[in-house]
Amino acid sequence: MKKYPAKFITSPIYRQPAWGSNHPLAIPRQSATLDLCEILEWMPENETLIAPMASQEKLLQFHTPDYLEAFQQACTQGKVNRKVRECYHLGTMENPIFPGLYERAATTVGGSVLAAKCALDGMIAYHPSGGTHHGRPDRASGFCYFNDPVFAILTLLDGGAARVLYVDLDAHHGDGVQAAFDHDPRVMSISIHEENRWPYSGALEDRGECENARNIPVPKGFNDSELAFAMNEAILPLAAHFRPEAVVITCGADALAGDPLSGLALSNGALWRAVEQLVGITPVSVVLGGGGYNPWTVARCWAGLWGVLSGREFPVTLPESAQVMLGALECDLVDEDEVNPTWLSTLQDAPFSGEVRETVKDRVSLMRARSCQ
Repeated sequence: MKKYPAKFITSPIYRQPAWGSNHPLAIPRQSATLDLCEILEWMPENETLIAPMASQEKLLQFHTPDYLEAFQQACTQGKVNRKVRECYHLGTMENPIFPGLYERAATTVGGSVLAAKCALDGMIAYHPSGGTHHGRPDRASGFCYFNDPVFAILTLLDGGAARVLYVDLDAHHGDGVQAAFDHDPRVMSISIHEENRWPYSGALEDRGECENARNIPVPKGFNDSELAFAMNEAILPLAAHFRPEAVVITCGADALAGDPLSGLALSNGALWRAVEQLVGITPVSVVLGGGGYNPWTVARCWAGLWGVLSGREFPVTLPESAQVMLGALECDLVDEDEVNPTWLSTLQDAPFSGEVRETVKDRVSLMRARSCQ
């Protein structure tokens, strides 16, 4: 991969407590990622930018006025009535209302807009707090209140990119982004995700309403060798045929082995390699975060991804201060005896190579065949 200047986009708001209690995201994901990068001295001032809050005018570029008004009111009051809950999916167990929520969600959009602007200026833009790919114009969905990848794509299109490729490596189908551009041939969306997993969309046959979407649902236990096969045999050839002038990538860490909300079995190195290949397609690249519900695997994945994108040298063993920080993390969804010792001492996982199963080969082959029809 040819190296380009890289920018890490973040905000102090991502360190603030969020999600309340008894929620899969009530774990130190962003703060642990930032702590790890800072311990490794990978965040000099000249490579970091602070994400601004998106304005109401910007949010209305995709989200509906009534949803935005209901969301603002819910955040101001700290509660919702039944009608709002049913109509906009706010104030549910899935999408709770908590202090600072509106500011945090709007900053996530602002960060991805800034990332797209940086990419248009020739920088690889990394915004790990982005990747809220389930958000819909008129409602919250899947822990996502706004859809920041959509705003990154819109910013790239508005900035002159004729074709934008969106690739979703999260364990869950990037349904909100696909739906947002179903009628826009300038955007191709490719999602590789676990089959029979929420939101239960993204079937192999689903190519979007104007044939600009491609989906590869994969089975449990999906390993590094299978991801490499899918990248080389399907995703990269499709990208080459589409000839994008910009790429946006959602790199959810929930596809990693050890994540409690998926059954995939990738190593972080496999995800890094996939992102590296995609960023190599075009110098106009935005890399976002996404899902991930194991704080140890998330922090190491996203910190390491920044190391890859910014050309850092990786330590064989993490510094003691990093090991102490990681050792202090907690997660209700991961039992103490399930914490792999290497999650505390190393940055990169051992490879999870294995057989490329016939199921994966068949689906990749079918997707490519249908793409040529």
